[in-house]
Amino acid sequence: MSYPTTRAALRTTTACVLLMGAATSSFAQDADVDLGEIVLGESKRKVQTETATAVTHIDQEEIDDRQPNTIAELIDSVPGVNLVNGSTPQGSGINIRGYGANSTYGTDQKVAVVVDGASVGAEEIYRLGTQLFTDPFLYKSAEVIRGTVGSFEYGSGIVGGVVKLKTKDASDFTDGEIGFAGTQTLVFSSNGNGITSSTNLAWKATEDFEVLLNYTWRDQDLQQDGSGEDIGSSAFNLPSYLVKGRYTFGESRDHSIAFSYSDTSTDETDVPYDTFETSGGAFGNVDRTVDSRTAALTYNFNPSNDFIDLDVVLSYADQEIDQEYVAGTSTCDDASNPCGFEGGFPDGGFDVVNADHRYETTKLAIKNTSQFETGLISHDLRTGLELIRKERLDANSAPGGTDDRVAIYAVDTMAIGNAWTLTPALRYEHSQINGSTSAYDTEYTNEALMGGLSLRYAFQNGFALFGSAAYTESLPIIDDLGIAEYMKLSEKSRTFELGASYDATDVFLGGDTFSIKGNIYKTALWDITSYTVSNVALDNVETTGLELEASYATNAGHYVDLNANFVHGKEYEASGATADWRGLPADTLQVAFGKKFGEELDLSWEMVGSKRYESESTTVAGSVVHNLRATYKPQQGLLRDTEIRFGVENVFDHDYTPRLSTRTAAGRNFKVSLATTF
Repeated sequence: MSYPTTRAALRTTTACVLLMGAATSSFAQDADVDLGEIVLGESKRKVQTETATAVTHIDQEEIDDRQPNTIAELIDSVPGVNLVNGSTPQGSGINIRGYGANSTYGTDQKVAVVVDGASVGAEEIYRLGTQLFTDPFLYKSAEVIRGTVGSFEYGSGIVGGVVKLKTKDASDFTDGEIGFAGTQTLVFSSNGNGITSSTNLAWKATEDFEVLLNYTWRDQDLQQDGSGEDIGSSAFNLPSYLVKGRYTFGESRDHSIAFSYSDTSTDETDVPYDTFETSGGAFGNVDRTVDSRTAALTYNFNPSNDFIDLDVVLSYADQEIDQEYVAGTSTCDDASNPCGFEGGFPDGGFDVVNADHRYETTKLAIKNTSQFETGLISHDLRTGLELIRKERLDANSAPGGTDDRVAIYAVDTMAIGNAWTLTPALRYEHSQINGSTSAYDTEYTNEALMGGLSLRYAFQNGFALFGSAAYTESLPIIDDLGIAEYMKLSEKSRTFELGASYDATDVFLGGDTFSIKGNIYKTALWDITSYTVSNVALDNVETTGLELEASYATNAGHYVDLNANFVHGKEYEASGATADWRGLPADTLQVAFGKKFGEELDLSWEMVGSKRYESESTTVAGSVVHNLRATYKPQQGLLRDTEIRFGVENVFDHDYTPRLSTRTAAGRNFKVSLATTF
């Protein structure tokens, strides 16, 4: 299949937005006609047209509808987001706007993941992809902020974007009422004989105290691709649990304390050390256990005072990976050393090679939100202070040490009248890194000031224009302790964005809703330390792209959701040589058509298309994959409070390998889920 170029796509997007604006103006002339009460149509996902930031929100209903195996599978429907082997919790990751996970490292520090305020994930762990090592059943919402301009409240050096995950609460199940409630969900999948059980027990003891317990167990054998071949490293067993509570107190109930703790683990035997499986077995196999733990203690003070909405969050994220080499499993021969590893690695055994990893992040974050007015300007001011300590265990493929950081930030969303919104943002960050061994006992200190500015103008007819500029720096990391010059150099990035949006009701039919948002971005990255060619760092990288989101729904229940991503980029060496940027995803187009029959039945068909990708060194065939979904929620009778979901992924059993992935994609997969509330 073919797709329009970025320029042609932009022309199409602009034309659509302008036509919708003209249509709305025409309908507005009849605004004095009394149409009575109209129920507005609703699609799967709301396009965030009210902000200049490129952001997508995925709610509980969509999480349930997609029945994802991993968090990566949940957010891959967001424009600009692409997966690296996203169907498994290991050897996988996310790529946003060309940055993030790759086939060598699970992350490049350009994408941040935040769970209940805790910064999670590890640094550049060699041959392991565990940035999203968790279970989607623990969460009630996911939010993806793309680019830099909306990232300054969450960290520094964020070029691709931020993934924000929020765990479930007891009140989500009790509907705020005092008492007990619970749910039990079972999910079965045909490809890989997958089975998942998730149990929630919620107790709201009083108006002021609630607690939630969740236990999820997920098991999957090897999956098969569209040609019937087994997909390596696609089997896993993943138990997870969540404990979360909240206590509200004070005469006006304006104080609250909340605590959440989640744990996800695996225990694997005789599996490839290289979870991306790109080394031809050179590293051999290992027995591996992975345990990812996240805890957050949150205090909130929100009095009847617009100047104070205070959050104090103490969080701890711990990812521990223990590995033991399985003797004789490497394809390298120690005597002749054909793989080129010094000393015959790894046939010397993992008794010599320390392959255990542990990465801990402790963060104290203090944030206040103030709402006030200065003349004609209404302010929503967020200010924050962060104290961060990162600790990394010394390993053969990465040095250990500590990284202590102090950061302050301020983001002010200023509404000027009814049309203009101006949002300046600043962040200052200071870091001090110390190695944990005598080989890396030098102390390095660095600091950076970064920020951005976005501007939005909203017309009265639902049409809006917006743009932004942002600059960020990625301070040196523990992983680079072995390269002295990198420890004094921060990576730098600049992004410009320009876009338009339109949002209206009664566009074509009474009670229908239509929204569309298009966003062009241009990103430059320089002073690079994350990427090399022949062990020499790249000089700079430039990427340009277009993201498009749209939705349409009628009050009769019909809906259409669309998103698309078109991107290209170049990497430049100091010698002047150029090549296509190695992190580029393929251009993609995703469309879903559906029909809702009241609250009881929802049927949808989804098409996901990827354009053929060609570069100087790589060719990846294009693909078109079809998915079917059905949700049935009986409103009365014995099956009331029960949800039955059925899905077919890759309906036509297409055999393909997505761009950036190192494994073939799963073939046809039937999924059935049964959920009941008690």
